[in-house]
Amino acid sequence: MAAPRSPLLNVMAGAAKKVARKLVRDFGEVENLQVSKKGPADFVSTADRTAERALIAELTKVRPRFGFLVEEGDEIVGADTSNRWIIDPLDGTTNFLHGIPHFAISIALERDGDLVAGVVYEPVHDEMYSAEKGGGAHLNGRRLRVSARRRLEESLFATGIPFKGTRDHPSFLRQLEAVMAVSAGVRRFGSAALDLAYVAAGRYDGFWESGLQPWDMAAGIVLVREAGGFVSDLDGGHAMLKTGDILAANSQLHGILGKTLDDGSR
Repeated sequence: MAAPRSPLLNVMAGAAKKVARKLVRDFGEVENLQVSKKGPADFVSTADRTAERALIAELTKVRPRFGFLVEEGDEIVGADTSNRWIIDPLDGTTNFLHGIPHFAISIALERDGDLVAGVVYEPVHDEMYSAEKGGGAHLNGRRLRVSARRRLEESLFATGIPFKGTRDHPSFLRQLEAVMAVSAGVRRFGSAALDLAYVAAGRYDGFWESGLQPWDMAAGIVLVREAGGFVSDLDGGHAMLKTGDILAANSQLHGILGKTLDDGSR
């Protein structure tokens, strides 16, 4: 039997599902545009902005006083300065652009600087990940737990690869080589929000990445924590939203993975 969601999570899930309907229609159009001379890039940027406006409108309807932190770092200050939504209407934009069905809508609620609720919705497979502080993490109503693996050689990890315009390729390649040498494998699927949701679901045993934005990971942080996992920045602290670095895993692997990354990046 599916666990009932709180009123807050119902609001967040409802907004995500409503916005997702048009995103999925737009995704079908992107697949058609792949073969056109113009290509889909302009269309996708428009779809992204349209989804952002729709998500802000939906959440404002039900919580009109809350503020927002949205992509590109724009902040909308609300009358209620204690609460703000941290949203990404299309996490996995490059996948979307290329017709790859792996993208999500990410919504988190930050209250007085503390992340208290998160929803990551993957619309292609209708997977709704949700979590509220103290209430556990769920996938379509089913309780989630991080994996129980203890040994690196049995564990599967996820990461994000630096792309054009970033300067940390050499450090990342050393980290990747170190983890590859001791693990069952490393995956790179192109959506940090879903990577973190998969850690919460026990699909991945851990995840690390640098250069992220708050909206990439805020909801996923709540999911992993509420599924019994540990989340930190790469230095072991809790400034993920400021540093843009994140390391998430179960309690047995978090420290070991962190040491492997640290040793590898030297």
